[in-house]
Amino acid sequence: MIKVFGHYFHRRTVLQVVCEAVLIGLVSAVSLWLQRAPNAIASEVVAEGVFIGGVVALAFAGVNGALGLYEYSRTFAKGVMRTRAVLAWGVSCVVAFVLVVLLQLDEGYNLVSTFAMLALTMSVVMIWRELSVETLPRAMTVQRVLIYGAGQRARSVAESLQQSDPNVQVVGFFASPNESEITVPEVQRVSAGRSLTDVVRDHDVNEIVVALTERRGGSMPMRELLDCKLQGVRVMDIARHFEQKLGQIRLDAMSAGYLIFGEGFNQDFIRTLVKRCFDIVGALVLILVSLPIMLIAALAIRIDSPGPILYRQERVGLHGRIFHVVKFRSMRTDAEKDGVPQWAQAGDSRVTRVGRVIRKVRIDELPQLFSVLKGDMSLVGPRPERQYFVEQLTRDIPFYAVRHSVKPGVTGWAQVRYHYAGSLSDTTEKLQYDLYYVKNHSLFLDFVILFETVGVVLTGKGAQ
Repeated sequence: MIKVFGHYFHRRTVLQVVCEAVLIGLVSAVSLWLQRAPNAIASEVVAEGVFIGGVVALAFAGVNGALGLYEYSRTFAKGVMRTRAVLAWGVSCVVAFVLVVLLQLDEGYNLVSTFAMLALTMSVVMIWRELSVETLPRAMTVQRVLIYGAGQRARSVAESLQQSDPNVQVVGFFASPNESEITVPEVQRVSAGRSLTDVVRDHDVNEIVVALTERRGGSMPMRELLDCKLQGVRVMDIARHFEQKLGQIRLDAMSAGYLIFGEGFNQDFIRTLVKRCFDIVGALVLILVSLPIMLIAALAIRIDSPGPILYRQERVGLHGRIFHVVKFRSMRTDAEKDGVPQWAQAGDSRVTRVGRVIRKVRIDELPQLFSVLKGDMSLVGPRPERQYFVEQLTRDIPFYAVRHSVKPGVTGWAQVRYHYAGSLSDTTEKLQYDLYYVKNHSLFLDFVILFETVGVVLTGKGAQ
């Protein structure tokens, strides 16, 4: 994993984005130079071409990231990924065309030629990406991981690795001599009378994940772990493993000390000011862009079912302060006729016909942009919950109140990473993503989440 602006990405993803951006930037520079030379100063033309290509490349990477094309996961079938690739190519071409028109302020360029070169380059990049995944030798992409531990925690690490990254190979489990509960079958254990350094050398291990249920009483061979690290083997504990690999802070793998003494939780004045400015500008732009959509949604709601177009509801915000959130009404007016708050469920019968559509593409959330301008919410942050549920969840789930240390958001890390929460277990799962955001939030991560939100809206992932 590589840390970029406080957010972790797989090294393959970083390398892929850089290579694609360099290729698109070079094609732009060469295309513009061929159109202008020899009547212009070569260095100025190339510099302008690199600038235009760089902007287009960033947009291309953003579209691809939003549609999940940089996710190395077994959970996406090849057909789904190829469909996303075609959609990404089309959206990228449209974005590239708009950017080329806006950025080519000087005369002397052939707009059609420049755009055709960029479209051809993006096509080559897409084909190369598809072929490289299939043709590269596994030895060039595989990451060999040894799990130190043989209990339930160790098994959960192995399962998460196998589900999240097809290029990870778990070479085995190294059982601690003081481990009281061993659940891993003996055939998967590699300790058998050998030292940790010998196992790492014999199995050509790249990374060790320490996943012990009990870490006191000399459970870890500190000297051997240090020797492995000095030899270039990456060593991490289970909490950091989940944080970096899955973008979660797992409640079953961390302690209060991990949150207190670890990095993150940047709440200084500069970060707050930058986030507020970003929220105001972003909300104004999104309101202007989505205004026609909101008018159509309001008309459809009025025609579809009796009742108000908007509804107001109390939610818990920053530091537990109560505020009123405004959304498009997507349920019947008698959705809670008994006065008892209820979880929204998949296929909820209380949802109207129009409500089902606007929920799927998240149009019902658009009025919350005005709460962003008011300062009650942010563009990106944990989902605001009702006080009735917050009181219950704070009692039942450890560290739930931590999510209220930042403003709630219209979208968030948990919203783009997990489906709609309709139960206590779902809320616990989403909290682990919210904790990751609270710990690692930055302007860069906000951009990542906004890009991924576009993918969620376009694909309908996680909609109710």
